Amino acid sequence: MKRFPGWGGPMKVAIGADHAGFELKNEIVAWLESAGHQINDLGAHAMDPDDDYPDFAAAVANDVCSGDSERGVIICGSGVGACITANKVKGIRACLCHDTYTAHQGVEHDAMNVVCIGGRVIGIELAKAVLEAFLGASFIPEPRFQRRLDKLTRVEQNGRG
Repeated sequence: MKRFPGWGGPMKVAIGADHAGFELKNEIVAWLESAGHQINDLGAHAMDPDDDYPDFAAAVANDVCSGDSERGVIICGSGVGACITANKVKGIRACLCHDTYTAHQGVEHDAMNVVCIGGRVIGIELAKAVLEAFLGASFIPEPRFQRRLDKLTRVEQNGRG
C-alpha cells in the first residue's frame, strides 16, 4: 500500500463525477483503492453525456455531511459547477483545486472536506498529486484558523456575514 506524505492512514472517500469527469474518476478510484482507501463511488457508473454534475456533487456532499465518508472528491468538466453545488450543502467546505498547495492548505487552514477537480482541465498524474496533498493534510487547530472557521460557520448558519 502506498503511503501519502503526512498521511495518517486510509480514509473513507466519497467520489462522484458527471460525463466530463467519468474517465478520470474511474482512474482515480482504482488508484485510491490501491492506496488502501475505502471508496464510496456515487456515480456516474455509466457514461451518459446527458447527465448533470449537480446530481453527483450533491450526492458526494451529502455523503460527507452525514459522516458516511471523511472526505469527498467531485469531478466535472471544469470543477466549478461541482464546487458551487457542493458548497450549497450545509457543513461542506469545497474548493476547486488544480495544484497541490491549494489542496493541502485548504484542509490545513480552512478545514476543506471536499475537493473539486476539472476533468477537462488536469490529467491523471496531476490529479493524483492534488489528491495526495488533500488526503494527506489535516486541519491545524491554531487559534487563528479556528477563529476563521468559526466565523465561516456563523456565515453558513445565518446566511450572511
